[in-house]
Amino acid sequence: MLFMCHQMAMKKEANEKQKADEVRRQQIGIGVPIIWVLGGPGCGKGTQCAKIVEKYGFVHLSSGDLLRDEVASGSPKGQELAAIMKEGKLVSNDDVLGLLEKAIRERLEGAKGFLIDGYPREKDQGVAFEKKIAPADLVLFFDCADATLVSRVMARAAASTEKRADDNEETIKTRIATFRSNTNAILSQYTDKTLTINAERGVDEIFNDVTCALDCVIQKKNVIVASA
Repeated sequence: MLFMCHQMAMKKEANEKQKADEVRRQQIGIGVPIIWVLGGPGCGKGTQCAKIVEKYGFVHLSSGDLLRDEVASGSPKGQELAAIMKEGKLVSNDDVLGLLEKAIRERLEGAKGFLIDGYPREKDQGVAFEKKIAPADLVLFFDCADATLVSRVMARAAASTEKRADDNEETIKTRIATFRSNTNAILSQYTDKTLTINAERGVDEIFNDVTCALDCVIQKKNVIVASA
């Protein structure tokens, strides 16, 4: 009986948090789903994002693409970022968040949802995103064994006409280890909104799990908005 009461209290607390998050989203003008998409190099999240865009019409945003686009634009901010990267330094999270917020605001009108691909990369980035932009509705984590990731990245590198210095097994293993450490910390912070998907399977089988999750988020979001 005590356990059941505890479960009911936890469920009530989770529902209240979801409603509070939704009220905040409405207040800041972002009423559509925000999905964080995480997965190691070679997990196939890019393929799944493309299928989500095709089926749901969500806006797909990658922090890496936004950085490259800003640099290519030649804007003052782009020149500043180019200088930082040329020196081998990391672009600050404030700059990355600024680009994400700008991209979301520019594409908000008519948007059905946002896929934030490969972000957050660290626990503190998730906290900053939800504080500065909006709470995430769902974290999709495409999980593969390390050996699968290494095999896929190596195969992709071998097939590419552009050879990179970091496309070797030891460097890839190091990247995966860093990814694991950071991502585990992120996922442990968002257990109530994380769905871990087995990405060792075929593309369509994986996407069936994705659509079930997104349909649930969209339906729940509509219910919360109606009752808020």
